[in-house]
Amino acid sequence: MSGLEPLTIDPTCRIEFGPGVVGRLPDFVTATGFDRAFVVTDKGLRAAGLVDKVLKGLEVAGMEYDVYDGVSPNPSTENVDEGAAAVRSFGAAAVVALGGGSALDAAKGIALLAGNRAAAAADADALWDAADGLPLVAVPTTSGTGAETNGFGVIEDACARRKIYLGHASVKPRIAVLDPELTLGLPSRVTAATGFDALVHGIESLASRGANPVSAAYATQAVAMVSRWLPVAYADGADLEARAQLMLGAHLAGQALTISGLGLVHGIAHAVTAHTGTPHGIALAAVCEEVMDFSAEAAVGAYEQAAQAMHVRGGTAIDAVRRISGGIDVKRPLRELGVERAMLPSIAAVALADPVTRNTPLLPTEPDILRILAAVY
Repeated sequence: MSGLEPLTIDPTCRIEFGPGVVGRLPDFVTATGFDRAFVVTDKGLRAAGLVDKVLKGLEVAGMEYDVYDGVSPNPSTENVDEGAAAVRSFGAAAVVALGGGSALDAAKGIALLAGNRAAAAADADALWDAADGLPLVAVPTTSGTGAETNGFGVIEDACARRKIYLGHASVKPRIAVLDPELTLGLPSRVTAATGFDALVHGIESLASRGANPVSAAYATQAVAMVSRWLPVAYADGADLEARAQLMLGAHLAGQALTISGLGLVHGIAHAVTAHTGTPHGIALAAVCEEVMDFSAEAAVGAYEQAAQAMHVRGGTAIDAVRRISGGIDVKRPLRELGVERAMLPSIAAVALADPVTRNTPLLPTEPDILRILAAVY
């Protein structure tokens, strides 16, 4: 963009960062104007003990709460409808989203439907102009999605085999609680997948058609931090500094994408996940370098900026991404992700129709996407 184009940047959320900061969660709930909490999470975090740790803090503060822990790894419209029914029964409260991107995305839909009692998750397109939802406090337990920075969730419509965008300005988290201690001991494969998601957020934000100087500032710093600290956190899950730096980098990447939008890597990954259930970061890694290569001529400046942020010497941003993905063992061919050759045309069509693809620097055709898919099959 030129220096003469006007900008409007909405602030995202209040940020509370630091080891142990989740202990102040009751105060953060109260800051939303409510004295009750409805926690949205998943059964994996419940089994790991993280949910009980958070609930204990609410109990000590004497705060009434309820929990919906039915969010699946790829959150569905069914999850959102179930959670909404539970929070409607519980009554007025702040929604606390506890978990990775899946829990945060589902929680936004649940909070929105709580304020629109006659609506269902399948009404996503009509809900952007609906009544306000409940206020939301986001407590991410992974470093990747940046979902705490925006007011929409990517939800799976299993019947249509596609992702839908469910959101509203009112469910943008009021407070992001960034406690790196919650990510200590995260399995290396989860660290790799979620961290690679953050790296792609930064790179795609730089190259996006919606990029501007503000999003580029966030994205450049995010790429620098994630590219440096992701390999360290992957190698040693107990390194608190690496966990903290990676969490902040992922948050900045979320700030960037909220302003700029993303691109074709995400468009294809959404389609792959909808067809196979593949974890989001793994789907991104399957096609990232190939999409970057396809877009290279239209993203020269953005990729040079990404290369500088990653301290590339004698190579390109694509080379650097290849080294990082190899070092954290995150890249797989599509056939290992459950993609059958017969699915490729459908995946290409869904990717092309995904709204994120409109922001990619070089707009593809369906045959272009099919060639990329064939190359990584």
